[in-house]
Amino acid sequence: MARAAEPGAGRRAHAAGLTLIEVLVALAILAVALAAAVRASAALLDNADRLAEVQAAQWCADNRLAELRLSQQFPGTGELAYECRQLGRVYRLAVQVAATPNPNFRRLEAQVRDAEGRPILSLSTVLGRY
Repeated sequence: MARAAEPGAGRRAHAAGLTLIEVLVALAILAVALAAAVRASAALLDNADRLAEVQAAQWCADNRLAELRLSQQFPGTGELAYECRQLGRVYRLAVQVAATPNPNFRRLEAQVRDAEGRPILSLSTVLGRY
C-alpha cells in the first residue's frame, strides 16, 4: 500500500529569520532615534556652554561691584568701562552710576557683554556714601 504524502512536504520550510524589509525598517527606526539623541546631546552642550558664560559674567560683575564698594570712594554719576577676563574669555563691563532721591546713595547697574558686544548679564545694586 502506498503511503500518503504528508501535508507541506513538497514546500520549502519557512526560514526562521528577518526579511530585508524588516531589517531596513529596523535600521530606519534606529537612525531616527540616534539622530534625536545626537540633537539632544548637542543642545545639552550648548546649554552647558551658556551656563559657563553667564557664570563667568556674573563673577566679573560681582567682582567689579565689590571692588567699588570696598574702595570707600563715592563714585560720581556717569558710566565706567572695564574689561574682565574669566575662564579664558574676555568680557566688557559697563557700570552705569546714577543718582538716587537720597544723595547719600548711588544706583549702580553693571552690564556685561561678550567680546562681540552681545549682552550677557545685567546686575544692579545700591552703594552708600558711608
